[in-house]
Order: sequence, then C-alpha cells, then structure tokens
Amino acid sequence: QVRLVESGGGLVQPGGSLRLSCAASGGRSFSSVAMGWFRQAPGKERECVAAIYWDASLTYHASSVKGRFTISRDNVQGTTDLQMNALKPEDTGVYYCAAGKRSAWSGYPSLADFDSWGQGTQVTVSS
Repeated sequence: QVRLVESGGGLVQPGGSLRLSCAASGGRSFSSVAMGWFRQAPGKERECVAAIYWDASLTYHASSVKGRFTISRDNVQGTTDLQMNALKPEDTGVYYCAAGKRSAWSGYPSLADFDSWGQGTQVTVSS
C-alpha cells in the first residue's frame, strides 16, 4: 500500500477557502492509481467528495461540492490536492486522502474502490 500524508486543514470562516494537499510515498506507483478525497462529519458516514483518474482524464465531484471544490493531481510530484472555495459550515469534517485499488472506478467512486488512507486532516468552517 502507498503511504499518504495530508496537510492544509484548519479553521476558516464561511465563504473562505482552503487547499488540502496529499503527498504519496512507497507502495504501488502513485501515477497508476485513482485518487480520492473523502470526508467524515461527526455522526455521519465517510463520503467521497472528489476523485480523479490515474491520468486526470476524468474527475468526480459530489453534488454538494460541485462548483466549489476542485481536485487535481501531479504525477511527477506524487501529490493530489483539493481546492475548496466558498466553504460552508456543512463542509466541516475530517478529510481523508485515499489511493485507489485501480487506475479508475466504475459508476461513482466509493469506499470500496480505495484501499490506502491518510491519517486525515480537520476542516472546520465556522464564524
């Protein structure tokens, strides 16, 4: 499995922006697998907010974040980022970076498509 380390979380006011970054090392080649960002709010299940194919030819953004969040990746640097704009209090949660089992996914990306996880970074949107 690949090792993933997230950074960039914190406290931000509603309407603000944050950029999360995930650095990958070890394990299978980063550039050959899909990557995703998941979040888990207190008392809720972990959900996929964004995912990207191995070659960035396809991205997925959950309807709740579409138009506000953007996922990207750099296969040379071994990183994947999540740019979050126009943040809302309901975006609060722990955000996890995940590496996929394969280069892509079928249908919509889900927990079952990913098998390596970072430790998570807290994002709090509050005034």
